[in-house]
Amino acid sequence: MGRISFQDEIARNKRSSLLLVVFVSVILFALVYVFVYLIAPGYIVVALPISLFLIVLYAYSSYRYGDSVVLASTNARPAEGREYQHLRDTVEGLSIAAGIPVPKVYVVESEEMNAFATGRDPEHASVAVTTGLLGELDRLELEGVLAHELSHIKNRDILFMTLVAVLVGLAAILSHVILRTFRYGGFRRGRRDKRGGGIEVIVLLVGFVLAIFAPIVTRLVQFTVSRKREYLADASGAELTRYPDGLASALEKMMKRNRGKMEVSEAVSHIFFVDPNRSPLDSLYATHPPIEERIKRLRAM
Repeated sequence: MGRISFQDEIARNKRSSLLLVVFVSVILFALVYVFVYLIAPGYIVVALPISLFLIVLYAYSSYRYGDSVVLASTNARPAEGREYQHLRDTVEGLSIAAGIPVPKVYVVESEEMNAFATGRDPEHASVAVTTGLLGELDRLELEGVLAHELSHIKNRDILFMTLVAVLVGLAAILSHVILRTFRYGGFRRGRRDKRGGGIEVIVLLVGFVLAIFAPIVTRLVQFTVSRKREYLADASGAELTRYPDGLASALEKMMKRNRGKMEVSEAVSHIFFVDPNRSPLDSLYATHPPIEERIKRLRAM
């Protein structure tokens, strides 16, 4: 894949990240509007501008500090000391070869073999690997996985992936709160006049439908784009190491030995190298392409 293709992909990723923020922010604003209307309709004129400001502030905070949220949610710790010297050296060498700043390196305590990258750009990025991955993979396999994650950084996938992790999680929380409000009758039933009755029914109906489908819609956005980015990162990583079999071999080990039982939120599952939480619905809603297909493409390179 030529230089122009990669530059085009980076530009597309930037546009996708911006569209994601706008799309999810609109959903968040609609959810807040419904919530305020349900519990305090008399304050809606004041609450909406405040809500809009808070959503914009939240989106900006997600851009600036979303990586810290992701690292904290996965209990990642800095890879310090002689024990992780080889890991840090490998990340440094691959980063130099990729032409990007060396990211911060973290370790996650887990027997599962996995890894992820997060941050807002190559200058503010982090890469993390599980202890299981360090213990099971050989040098070439480890390089393949790290090259894949560094490709996410170089291709600026990490901004999109970090924003999804934070914003989609908030949409799910708001939807849950609204549904619980409906369930327990926490909205105001008083002061209905004949002129506002029809509008109130419409708002209640739209709010109920939105609360149910908002997490589903945002999840669809999440996995549709993420699958394509995984294939691109596989190809970029293989090009970086000049050895596709290393990455393919790592995927084969994960397919055979991982149980898919990592205790991480579904909101951040898409940032991992392979899906950390397997379920019967993976064929429909998985954020990662099938491992078998990834291996097949790498073997054909």
